[in-house]
Amino acid sequence: MSGRTPNACLGRLLNETGWTRSRFAAAVNRVGTEQGTPLKYDASAVSHWLGGPLPHRTARPVVLEALARRLGRPVTHVDAGFPSAETQLIAPTATVEGVVELGRQDMDPSRRGVMGAALFSVALTVPDWPDVVGRIEAVQTGRLGRIGHAEVDGVVAMTEKLSELDDMFGGRQARPLAAAFLVNTVAPYLRADAPDGVRKAMRSAASDLLYLTGYMAVDEGLHGLAQGYYVKALQLAGVAEDHLAYCTTLRGMSLQAIDLGHGAQALRLADAAAAASPAAGPRMRAFLAGQQAHAYAVTGDRRNALRFLREAEVAMDKAESQAKAFGSYDSSSLAYHVAQVRYGLGDLAGSVRSLEESSRLRHDVYRRTRVRYDAVLAERQLELGHLEAACATWDRVLDDYPVVRSGRADERVTAIEGLLRPHLRNRAAQATFERARSVAPATAAA
Repeated sequence: MSGRTPNACLGRLLNETGWTRSRFAAAVNRVGTEQGTPLKYDASAVSHWLGGPLPHRTARPVVLEALARRLGRPVTHVDAGFPSAETQLIAPTATVEGVVELGRQDMDPSRRGVMGAALFSVALTVPDWPDVVGRIEAVQTGRLGRIGHAEVDGVVAMTEKLSELDDMFGGRQARPLAAAFLVNTVAPYLRADAPDGVRKAMRSAASDLLYLTGYMAVDEGLHGLAQGYYVKALQLAGVAEDHLAYCTTLRGMSLQAIDLGHGAQALRLADAAAAASPAAGPRMRAFLAGQQAHAYAVTGDRRNALRFLREAEVAMDKAESQAKAFGSYDSSSLAYHVAQVRYGLGDLAGSVRSLEESSRLRHDVYRRTRVRYDAVLAERQLELGHLEAACATWDRVLDDYPVVRSGRADERVTAIEGLLRPHLRNRAAQATFERARSVAPATAAA
């Protein structure tokens, strides 16, 4: 903002508080003292800010905190007419504020086009585990008061429900709910007073929700937005000292990079995820090693791809002999990874066999995944020359697709017509072609 342009945003906030300029300055000074950075602003300083010049960079979070306490809601840099907070990942400020801004933009239909234009960045700086452990802004108590384990349990339960909705209906259905929950409930919890154990658990729960929301953004093809959620998930996982959440997010970023054709970046992220979890249990180890195998396969490193695939298989055998203790990674997921590794290494027939095994093992609740993965199976069956088998698989896809709201599912179903068009003399191909044409989206989802 130019120093000669009055700060109308800050003026509106001040009017909403009902404060005089002297009381505003006093509130800012009080917050600064609590945070260990005594300030000596007065009414003339506030008048200066309202005229356009900005508070000192280090004082801006204090100004925002004072306003947030008075108004009983988070107040961001953008709300107050300040330049957006720095986006460097290890900056000691703006983690919670960044969550709020990200979620608000995602909730706002007028911002969807802007967010959709954001691109996946291979140059994204991803923080190492030591860079994020224990680092977050000094969050002061707002009007919410003190939270406990009940609030943490509520966030965990809501995340599980949102994940179930995503599994059954796709990210387009569930992500707006997740964004609203982040802004309206989780961000205030992160700012609230709490015992150390509760605060850490809440940050861990928030990291899981951010990861899920990012994953749902990937499902819609909003890759820049997804990276934003993933980065915030990494930050909060580090603060919570939650290796599981941190490694899960890095692994998700690796998968996103593979899907977009950035093999080297995918490999770096997969290796980083594995390196950051030295004490992983067998199921987690299978989860991470399977992604490493996939990344090595797409970069053409056959030896390491097969080495990590074998490591994943051994770890899964051990995990299956124990009680299930980690997420949804199971034998079906591993079979899919085997299929991707085989395909990356040129074994098309082996890839089809592994995809068929994955389909047989997959639980019915994962409908969105079933649509996507069975569509991939059909495409590879057709590539192998098994036209009628491909049509039968696509028919299963089309049974589920009408209730799934997913950008990636839309892409797979839209592709059916073009793939089958050269084969319309075949009766099965003609029937599947007509069926796909009747349900395929006219345009990709925005």
